[in-house]
Amino acid sequence: MEGGNSNNNPEDLAVGCLLSIRTTLGDEFEGQVVTFDRPSNILVLQEPSKHGPRRNIRLLKANYIKEFTFLGQAEDPLDPSNCFLDLTALQAREEIAIRQAEADAERIGVGVTSEAQSIFDALSKTLPVRWDKTVIVVMNDVRVSSPYHPDSVVGGTPAANERVKKVLEFERKRLQLRSSGGQ
Repeated sequence: MEGGNSNNNPEDLAVGCLLSIRTTLGDEFEGQVVTFDRPSNILVLQEPSKHGPRRNIRLLKANYIKEFTFLGQAEDPLDPSNCFLDLTALQAREEIAIRQAEADAERIGVGVTSEAQSIFDALSKTLPVRWDKTVIVVMNDVRVSSPYHPDSVVGGTPAANERVKKVLEFERKRLQLRSSGGQ
C-alpha cells in the first residue's frame, strides 16, 4: 500500500490505518482511518491530537485524494475500550441546546403576520419582549396589539409607552422603505 501515485484506492484502507495524505487542492495532513463510506465516497479520518483528549475528525471525499502514504497500522480508533465519552458534558450541551431552542421558539409569534414578527424582532433588540398569543408584551407592562401601530400601544409608564411607540414608528418606516424598494 505504498503511496506516490493516484491509483491508490481508499476502499482498500482498513480501519486504523495511519496515513499521510495529499489532496488535489494541495492540503497535506496525517490521519487515521475511522471508516470509509462507500455510498458517499467519503473517508472519515481522525487527525492526531496536538493537546488533550479531543480529536479532530475530517471528512474527505475520496476523489480529492491525490496521493497517500501508508505510515502504519494502529488500533480501531472507535474501539470502546479506548474511547472516552464525557457523558456529563454531552448531556449539559444537550440541555443548553434544548433551552436555547425553547427560548427561540417562544420568540416566534403564532398566527401573526411577518410584519408583526419583524416588529417583535425590532423591539427585542433593545427591550425585553414576549408574545401573549398575538399581543407583543414589552417590559412586562406595555402591550402592543394588532395592527401594531403606535396607537395600538397601551399600558406601562408614560416613558416606557413613549419608547415603544418610537421604536414602532421607526420600524414601520423601515418596513415601508424596504417594501417600496427604497434602500
